[in-house]
Parts: sequence; structure tokens; C-alpha cells
Amino acid sequence: MIVTVSRKAHFNAAHRLFRKEWSDAHNETVFGKCSNPNYHGHNYDLTVSVTGEIDQETGFVMDLKVLKDIIKTEIEDAFDHKNLNLEVAEFKDINPTAENIAVVIYNKIKPKLKPALDLEITLYETPRNFVTYSGLQS
Repeated sequence: MIVTVSRKAHFNAAHRLFRKEWSDAHNETVFGKCSNPNYHGHNYDLTVSVTGEIDQETGFVMDLKVLKDIIKTEIEDAFDHKNLNLEVAEFKDINPTAENIAVVIYNKIKPKLKPALDLEITLYETPRNFVTYSGLQS
């Protein structure tokens, strides 16, 4: 049987949406108040979902304690109370939009899972704005 298990997490982080090669006026036109040069913050909610076969010995798709530890080490410790633009290496050259943050989170967690497991990341930037990424490439 194929089952999906999920773990929720939370982190607070600041960011600024902008492109270095654009003027401040153009950044403001495209990104609005999210391009504030002094940054702004969000209380991000994260759902990490892992899909796979139920192990006949353990009854688990994966041990949720293991998933909790991966999320803490790879995401919460790395992102919580950080300025994503300035303090998180993955965003040195990537605009930290919700979409890009979700992809970075996926890329940090996926290598820690057994290859047969599928991963889906859902990141809430606000209660009404969220993105989902499952590793699909165009």
C-alpha cells in the first residue's frame, strides 16, 4: 500500500524580493512592498509530506521522529530567525520567493530520504498564500 505521512513545522524569517540588476523603482513595480530595501518578515508554516510503501516490519512509511529531526536540522536550524537574503547561502543568487524557498527546502530534505520515497513540500508564507513543490521538472 502507498501512504503519505506528513509533518508540520514552522520558522520565522526575513527576506527581500528583488533583482540586483534592476533599479529600485523597477523592483518596486514588480515586487511591491516585498522589495523593501529594509526587508520584511513572515511566519512560515511548512508541511513536509513523504509518500511510499508501508514497511511490513515497522508499519511505517518512514519514522516521523526521523523526519522531524531532518526538518529541524536542515530547515528550522538553517532558516529560523534568519535574513534569507543575507544569512542563508542557498539564496545568495536566488530571489527568496515562496516558490524558490519551497524548492530549496525540497532539495535539502530529499537527499536525506530513502530514494524510493516521494517528497512534497507545502510552504505557507501567509495563511492565504502558499506553494507546493514535489520535485517535478518542466
